[in-house]
Amino acid sequence: MLLLRRLFAALTLLMMAPLAMPDGFGAFAQVPKPWEVGMQPAANLIKQKVIDLHDLVFWIITLTTIFVAVLLVIVMVRFNAKANPIPSKTSHHIGLEIAWTVIPVLLLVVISIPSFRLIYFQDRTPNPDLTIKVIAHQWYWEYAYPDQGDFSIESRYIHDEDLKPGQLRLLDVDNQMVVPVGKNIRILTSSPEVIHSFFVPSLGVQRYAIPGRTIETWFSVDKPGVYYGQCNQICGADHSKMPIAVHAVSEQEFKAWTEQTKKSADAGAPAGVQPRLMAATDATANQVQR
Repeated sequence: MLLLRRLFAALTLLMMAPLAMPDGFGAFAQVPKPWEVGMQPAANLIKQKVIDLHDLVFWIITLTTIFVAVLLVIVMVRFNAKANPIPSKTSHHIGLEIAWTVIPVLLLVVISIPSFRLIYFQDRTPNPDLTIKVIAHQWYWEYAYPDQGDFSIESRYIHDEDLKPGQLRLLDVDNQMVVPVGKNIRILTSSPEVIHSFFVPSLGVQRYAIPGRTIETWFSVDKPGVYYGQCNQICGADHSKMPIAVHAVSEQEFKAWTEQTKKSADAGAPAGVQPRLMAATDATANQVQR
């Protein structure tokens, strides 16, 4: 009994820890936070649909588990050898057999309908405003903008000794993926070597990058800011050093950035060199709670 009480107390503390954080701690949705139990807050409609499906399945699983546990307790208490010395010889019960067949089927139907809707919703957008090719390498990302002048940038993680104040270890990169706010962005993933995975939790986007294939998905961003992710498919020795930073800016700032980057590419600058955004955009990028 004492062990159960301690376990319950530890579980309660774990669940309540995020609520005890300072009010400003959860102001931004783009980074993982200490003691975070649930998902990162949604930064777009896709992620909100993911959270809604998760909550639905969670409550179905919870209620099912509680129901089965109650039945097990009843069986152990009422039908043990001491309480029920003469057991029933009933082997069939038509109503019960129909119930335990139909109810699980109905639960699966309830889960499957929003699941399939979400899968098709995440699959592709019919009218993309922007296309970005995401090429995964060992161990860095390459982002190509074919309809913005057909330039590309390389994005690598920042080594610990090169981190500046405010930058996040194993999350910040030298060159971010820059996208406009409020636009539907088509993502085409591929890889020349091994399987990787493009995953940004708060944007609700995750797609494998597979050699010899081009896989499509999409996302949008509701608010300016930097949204972090990582490769979540083991891809070799430096798998942990493939972070993703998506920088959402206004449409005007995005146009200015693409023009600067295109000029740098035409001038022969290396693919890994990304022009800095204007000062207002840099201030937005630094709005990250650690």
